[in-house]
Order: sequence, then C-alpha cells, then structure tokens
Amino acid sequence: MKWKNPAIGFLLRKADACVQHDMKKGDASRKLAIASFFLFLPLCFFAQTDTLRLIFAGDIMGHAPQIKSAEVVAGKKYDYTPCFKYVQPILDRADLAIGNLELTLPGKPPYNGYPMFRSPDDLAAALKEAGFDILVTANNHSNDSRGAGVVSTINTLRELDFHQTGTFKNATDRGATYPLMMYKNNFKLAFLNYTYGTNGVPTDPPTVVNLIDTVQMKKDLHEARARKPHFIIAVMHWGLEYQLKENDEQRRLAKFLIRHGADMVIGAHPHVVQPIRTESVTLADGTVKKAIVVYSLGNFISNQQQPNTDVGILFQVDLLKQRGSPKITVSNAGIIPIWRYIHKPASGKSTFYALPVARLEKNPDLFPAMTATARAKMKQLADALRARVDYPEIR
Repeated sequence: MKWKNPAIGFLLRKADACVQHDMKKGDASRKLAIASFFLFLPLCFFAQTDTLRLIFAGDIMGHAPQIKSAEVVAGKKYDYTPCFKYVQPILDRADLAIGNLELTLPGKPPYNGYPMFRSPDDLAAALKEAGFDILVTANNHSNDSRGAGVVSTINTLRELDFHQTGTFKNATDRGATYPLMMYKNNFKLAFLNYTYGTNGVPTDPPTVVNLIDTVQMKKDLHEARARKPHFIIAVMHWGLEYQLKENDEQRRLAKFLIRHGADMVIGAHPHVVQPIRTESVTLADGTVKKAIVVYSLGNFISNQQQPNTDVGILFQVDLLKQRGSPKITVSNAGIIPIWRYIHKPASGKSTFYALPVARLEKNPDLFPAMTATARAKMKQLADALRARVDYPEIR
C-alpha cells in the first residue's frame, strides 16, 4: 500500500525492516519495534495542516443607476444576481468571503443612491447567493437611513445568515457580538471594523457605529486577544478618496493596530486600489511583528466615474496551521483584479457586472456580447493596476 503521508510510509518501512531484522534476535526486539510503530502512528495521522482561505472584496456601492438597472417591479422587486454571476465561482472557493457594504438597507422605499445610499434588501440577497459570508458595515454611509436604517440593515443581514459587524442596534448588541468571532476549519478568528466618520450625520441613540478612536480600538483589541483567537483582522474605512497611495494617517493607524494585536489590516473607502505592504512594528518585548496591510481594495461594484474607480481587487490569502498548534502561517496571498462593466445593449436597460479580468482575458467567450472597445478598456485599466500595485496575481 502507498501512503499519502510520507511520515506514515517511513514508519511502516522502518517497522517492517526492524521486524525482519530482529526475527533472528528474538521476540523482545520485534515487540519493541512494533510497539514503537504503533506509539508514533497516531502522531502522523494528527500532524495535519489546517487551511482557511479568505477573500476580501472592496466597496459595495448602490448608486441610483444600479438600483434602476436591477428594478423588476417598480419600487417592489429588484434582481441583482446578474451583477455577481461571474465572480461567484471565485467567491465560492473561499472558506470566508468578506465585503464592505457601503450602503443602507432601510427595508422600504424610497431607494436612492448618492449622497444618501438606500438600497433594496434584494441586493443583500444577491450578495448572499454570490457567496459572501461576512459584511462589514462601519463606513461613512452607515447613518444614511438614520437609526432606523442602521437597525434595519443589521436585521436584514442577520436574517439572511450573514455575519455582520461594525454597526450595532445598541450597546448591549455590541457587547454581545463584538469583536466578531468566527470559527471555521479549526480556526478561531476575530474581526474588527471601524470608520473615520459618518459624513456628519449623527448616530441616533441607541444605535452604535464604530468610529476610529485609538482608545476604544486599544480596548477592543485587548478584548480580542483575551479570547485567544488564532488570527485578528481589522477592516478599516479610512484614507482619502481617489488617492492612489496611502497617507501618513493610514500608516500610523495600521502600525497602531498591529502593535496592539491585529495580524492583518484590510482597508476601504478611497474607491481606488492603494498599495499592499508588509508593515513592521517593534513590540514592548523588543520583538518585531510583521503584518500584511491592504491599504485600499478599491470598489467592488459601483457607478462611480472618476478615474480608477471602475477597477478594484479581491484580496485572497490562505491561513495555515498545524493541527493542534496556535501558530499561523500566511500563504498564497495575491490579488484578483475586478472590473466594473456596464453592459448597454442596443435595446433594453443597462446591467452592472463585477468581472474577474484574468478569466475574461483567458476566455473571451465567457462574455461574448462585450465589444472590442470595452475589452481594450478593461485590459488597459487592469494592466495599469497590475503595474501600480505590483503584487502577485492569482489567476
């Protein structure tokens, strides 16, 4: 028999050799060899590597043209499923797919886009069907439907079996659910989420929107560490819109988060892709801790027309650990460029798509209706992003 685990095969061969050799020496040696084999065999079976694949998506927007394009029955029924059909196979290969929901779900009309984002619940249902598991909701549009909208958004997401964090119905809700603890594939993860502000719209009591406050974040990270997760991830809504590089404040906050316990930092809000860096901090005991910081994923889907807002990334990373060990290794980190394409047929209304660029480059027949001009634009934008971000691409 050929064993897939080389350690088991090695022990079998050694035990067999010992038995064959020691048959000439008597039962004692043979029994010792066999006993040794069965003593160490369980260790080989349980020395397995656990793997957890994470995929992060950027800003999920809900502009007025997107709402109109999804409308099936005026003001009542909307279908967003076509938007995500081409990225669904990618999200499906994640153990956990995480997105930034930068809109509110008030549960009733009127629905509208910028500047006060109010989208129908059908959008959330389409995101669930597309494969998202976690949606973070602390962003500058959290209060666009005021306190009732905060509660409605949370209730809708939880009813759809999303894991959600960043906004809360009240302090009790926050105390019971924050940090968000996730258990998957023998991993225990903690997620935290904060925003720089809410566009000046006050948070209506008793709802809570997590703001970037280093005193509070330090307390929350202490609480996260106390729960002894294998990995802590902070998702931040920060930075300046449309800037292709992170600023000093983002770098300072990233290092603060890492110093106080974060093992990875994922950024959103600028609506364009910013660099991915491995940041280093010196801890109190003198050791150096390194962590990946994705400063901005850019948009996942939107109707924004500013330069570089129609191309974003999915960030994919595998977490590895030996069964029974708390030590985590980060592996296979890479980007998947996503292009926001608005298909405008000669007759009929437009449809918004989040398209994985590499899949379309490899297989043009995946979307045969796309014009040559549109394909050329997609490639131009994606190539510029690849050159600018300069990070391994997962195809």
